Amino acid sequence: MKDVTQLTDGWSLLHDGESLPAAVPGCVHTDLLAAGLIEDPYIGEREKEVAWIGRRDWTYRTEVAHDSAHERTDLVFEGLDTAATVTFAGRTVGTTRNMHRTHRFDVTGLAGELDVRFGSAYDEADRVRALTGDRPNVYPEPSQYIRKMACNFGWDWGPTLVTAGIWRPVRLEHWSTARLASVRPLVTVEDGTGRVEVRLTVERTAGGAGRTLTAAVSVDGAVAEVSFEGDEAVLRLDVPGARLWWPRGYGEQPLYDLGVTLRDADGPLDSWQRRIGFRTVELDRSADEHGTGFTLVVNGERLFARGVNWIPDDAFVTRVTPERYRARLAQAADANIDLVRIWGGGIYEDDAFYDACDELGLLVWQDFLFACSAYPEEQPLRGEIDAEARDNVVRLMPHPSLVLWNGNNENLWGFRDWDWEPALAGDSWGEGYYLGLLPRIVAELDPTRPYTAGSPWSGSWDHHPNDPAHGTHHSWEVWNRQDYAEYRADVPRFVAEFGWQAPPAMATLRRALPGETLAPDSPGMLHHQKAEDGNGKLNRGLARHFPLPEGDFDRWHHLTQVVQARAVAAGIEHWRSHWPVCAGTVVWQLNDCWPVSSWAAIDGDGRLKPLHHELRRVYADRLLTLLPGSDSGSGSDAGGDGDGSGTGAGLTLAVVNQSATEWRTSVALRRLESGGGTLHRAVLDVTAAPRSVVRLPVPDGLVPDGASAKEFLAADADGLRALHFPVPDKDFAYPRPSYDVGVEPVPGQGDRVDVVVSAHTLLRDLLLQADRFGPSAAADTGLVTLLPGEQVRIRVTGCPPVTEADVRAALFCVDTA
Repeated sequence: MKDVTQLTDGWSLLHDGESLPAAVPGCVHTDLLAAGLIEDPYIGEREKEVAWIGRRDWTYRTEVAHDSAHERTDLVFEGLDTAATVTFAGRTVGTTRNMHRTHRFDVTGLAGELDVRFGSAYDEADRVRALTGDRPNVYPEPSQYIRKMACNFGWDWGPTLVTAGIWRPVRLEHWSTARLASVRPLVTVEDGTGRVEVRLTVERTAGGAGRTLTAAVSVDGAVAEVSFEGDEAVLRLDVPGARLWWPRGYGEQPLYDLGVTLRDADGPLDSWQRRIGFRTVELDRSADEHGTGFTLVVNGERLFARGVNWIPDDAFVTRVTPERYRARLAQAADANIDLVRIWGGGIYEDDAFYDACDELGLLVWQDFLFACSAYPEEQPLRGEIDAEARDNVVRLMPHPSLVLWNGNNENLWGFRDWDWEPALAGDSWGEGYYLGLLPRIVAELDPTRPYTAGSPWSGSWDHHPNDPAHGTHHSWEVWNRQDYAEYRADVPRFVAEFGWQAPPAMATLRRALPGETLAPDSPGMLHHQKAEDGNGKLNRGLARHFPLPEGDFDRWHHLTQVVQARAVAAGIEHWRSHWPVCAGTVVWQLNDCWPVSSWAAIDGDGRLKPLHHELRRVYADRLLTLLPGSDSGSGSDAGGDGDGSGTGAGLTLAVVNQSATEWRTSVALRRLESGGGTLHRAVLDVTAAPRSVVRLPVPDGLVPDGASAKEFLAADADGLRALHFPVPDKDFAYPRPSYDVGVEPVPGQGDRVDVVVSAHTLLRDLLLQADRFGPSAAADTGLVTLLPGEQVRIRVTGCPPVTEADVRAALFCVDTA
């Protein structure tokens, strides 16, 4: 049987003639941090101080002693970052130039000193660029010339920290006769019977050539065997009564152990185990009267995808443990998210990521790793990309959560709209990957899943790549240039990216910018704002609704977080109300890789922004929303946003039911004055069928007077609330906030308290910033609007002893008085 020797201990990093302890897996930056030779680049402006690291060569070294009676010993690196020369016992055994591949070298009979010498990623990129010629890029760094995590070179939310190191496990494999080189399980289900077709490839030693081998596969008590003499075999078995794997919110997530063994007449040789799930997945791209659809269908159920985009959770990806993956993805599930898109400027994540998604019922949309750049199609990149794609399709295909392969992020759009074509002058730019190589590889290796050429992509060059009526759409003009009411200007078939920025939590800022007097334009704040004109866009978005706070950072911080949450909610509420024409939204973005002002719902320290709590509301199975316009189905009225940005002609009540059961409810509509008095009220009885939307006009007597600064509309049903204010907040006659505060310890739980707020006046977008109590304190509630006489109970965990005065200092609400 194959033996494995893990090579995780005893490594050193050579630095200026010194030998430092090194962690494997790890990277140069984290090793230098551990040795106290650099300071944390996430703090203040220290990122600038470590730029030299990415331009140096680095060597990792260990001593390897092993004794094996097997015929063959392989040295296996699951990930080398990136351009490396591997020397073992004085012999060069291989070179690498791809972070995203597994590398295997025959080192039979070798022992002694093992060196991995990493060349500068910049030098490697320069060598490739000299061979292929220049290609356009959104950013000035050379990420498209090297198969490395692109956002290592910086992004509009990320630092420039160009890493090197042994970033995934390394081991010796000792084996004889034959080993399992590749195992591809094609998992389907039909009429309640699960079907597993396992296609495997073996590698043989010279002594194993021509020997009869036997492979066996087992799932849930069903077993299949085959004997063969070549290098490939196919095994098929049925699993009667297989339970279906469902996305969260649609059913359960049963997983089955799949085992494969390889043996010869003398006994076992190798084995392989994974978990699988039985489900079907389709992508409906049918043409209809609205354009070209993009609807995911799982087990025959058509889905409105409630999604988020995922970036690497740390710029130093080796610090992301299985526990951290689980915590972050559990935060996604807690926000009623059911789809996570792994963006193409990062990495193919660790198996722990996909394992957690399998268990949590989170669908995974996997980009191939191309983003915002023109990529040469010549060697040496083409061969690397072919091998990389094959490696990762085979590695990830057992996971039932994986439902879509996507060719790239924004490169087809970039070719058409970002002035690439003249600069390319006929040179290759990646189209051959997205429309040729990658779909062929997916069709060959993983035909059970759909492939799309890019995001955004309309399905063909017959339409603009980012045409909202066809395929996937990225909506960035609104954040860049407009008010968020403009999300209601159209109904895309599938919104794969849109978002709005806000700064991170206050405790995160205090940790990242120690000693700094915080202001939107203070040095550390500006350094931790990577977007082009990011603060300008934040301020313009804020000023459309509120007087721009001058010299009041706390108020600016609160209001920018309010606007972020409102903006994203406005888009999702509008697009969900147009199901099934619109079949999904994927918010940019779930997470951050360091402390930064960004579009994330969870900041770089793992703290929840108000946006996260708002996602929980707008992605819930049942949703009430009030939409400007008497016929919101036209998609033509963007005059008002329900949050104070215009009047609009009439209002529509949308009752969204994404649950599997009928929703019968009575919606109480109240036209209210700012002081709390009721001007008019009515009750609408509504029945929404499963997976459906009901849109009803709001009766004229309930629509607030668009010329009044003192009226608004509230809709309530089954604990859900929707609000419509006809004028911007800065024009509305908010009363001066008045409320009582109570602090109630939770019995038996010393670090938990309930904060009870009782409103005497209208309290719009009340927020408790619990992290102001201490860095571990967190509240279970985000933005909440209270009418006079209403009360909210907010549970705070990780809380030190607090007084009413502490709580009042951490409570914020909209107040333009």
